[in-house]
Amino acid sequence: MTTTTTPLHRGYADLGGLMALMTGDEKHGPAATSTLDALWVLYDRVLRVSPDTVDAPDRDRFLLSKGHGPMAYYAVLAAKGFVPVDVLPGFGSYDSPLGHHPDRLLVPGAEIGSGSLGHGLPIAVGTALGLRAQGLTDPAVWVLVGDAELDEGSNHEAIAYAGPAGLDRLHVLVIDNSSASHARPGGLAARFEAAGWSTATVDGRDHEALHAAYTAPHPGRPHAVIARVEPKNATPAHATPAR
Repeated sequence: MTTTTTPLHRGYADLGGLMALMTGDEKHGPAATSTLDALWVLYDRVLRVSPDTVDAPDRDRFLLSKGHGPMAYYAVLAAKGFVPVDVLPGFGSYDSPLGHHPDRLLVPGAEIGSGSLGHGLPIAVGTALGLRAQGLTDPAVWVLVGDAELDEGSNHEAIAYAGPAGLDRLHVLVIDNSSASHARPGGLAARFEAAGWSTATVDGRDHEALHAAYTAPHPGRPHAVIARVEPKNATPAHATPAR
C-alpha cells in the first residue's frame, strides 16, 4: 500500500464518516467504537510517529493487540494520512489490505499483525527491552489491549516482568468495556500496581482526561491507563471533543 504524505486536515469529527465507509460482515462494531476516542487522542496528541517516520528508529511504537474490530484504528490511520481513504470501502474484502485483523506487512504504521488475543503486551515488553538494548531511550512503546484479553495468562507474565524490570518507556492502554470473564479485586489497575506499575483509570470518552493520563510522569516504572467505556453492546456516550 502506498502511504499518503499530504496533510489531510481531518479531525475527530470526521472519524464517524470514515468508519461508515467500512461495511460488510464481521465488523465487530462495539469492539471498534470502544477504542475510538482513546486511539484518536493517542495519535492526535501523544504518539511521535507520522506517515513519513513509520520506519524511523526513534519513532514511538504503537501495537494494537485488541485487533478484532479494527475499523476505528483504520479510520484514525486514514485521518492521519497513514492509509489512503479510498481503500476504506474495501475493508475485509478478498483483495483489500485492510483485513479483519491488521497485517503489519499491508498497513503502513502497523507494528504487529494481530490475531490471537493476549500476544500484544508480551511483544510490547520485548520491544521495550530491544530498544533499551540498542540504547534507544527516547521512543515510547504503547500497546492497546482489551479488558477480556487480560484473562490470558501471557499478559500476567508480561505485567509481572515489566514492573521489576523498570521498563518506563512501556505504556499499556486497557479498554475496559466490562467484557472480562474474571473479576479482579480492586479493579484492573490493582493488578498492574501489584507488579510495580504506575496506573491511571479514566473515562475512555473524555479526551482531556485521556491526555492527562497518557502524559502523566512515571519515572522508573511502566504505565497503565485503564480507559473505562460503556459496556459492550451499549450505546456510546457523547465524547468530549479534543482541544
